[in-house]
Amino acid sequence: MNINATLIGQAITFFVFVWFCMKFVWPPIMQALEERKKNIADGLAAAERGRHEHELAEQRAIEILHEAKEEARSIITQAHNRGIELIEESKGSARVEGDRLLVAAHAEIEQEVNRARELLRQQVAQLAIEGASRVIRREIDAKVHSDLLAEVAAKI
Repeated sequence: MNINATLIGQAITFFVFVWFCMKFVWPPIMQALEERKKNIADGLAAAERGRHEHELAEQRAIEILHEAKEEARSIITQAHNRGIELIEESKGSARVEGDRLLVAAHAEIEQEVNRARELLRQQVAQLAIEGASRVIRREIDAKVHSDLLAEVAAKI
């Protein structure tokens, strides 16, 4: 055996092996590595997008919460203002009702005063007739004197 021939045979076998590996073994390994690299890059990008979307969602949640608080403040303010308006309306209604009752009471008092005056006029007229008939001690024409006393009572 010649060492040169063995060396040349080993070199040819090595080159055939390298060619075979580069032709049939290396491309699937490189493809698997590229796919893994792509999957890792996609995963990192998705994680970054998820983190960014999470931050945006947090900001939006804070904005919505702030808007809800503002709306709640607005509703509370409106309710307070409406309550004040209702109180003022009630006060106005109470004043109007009080004035109406006061006018009705004054009218009723006026009617009672008029009735009392009329009753008093009648009693004064009767007393005057009775007193006059006792003083004169004679019969008095009731019709003539009642007209006369009615005229006097009207002046009173």
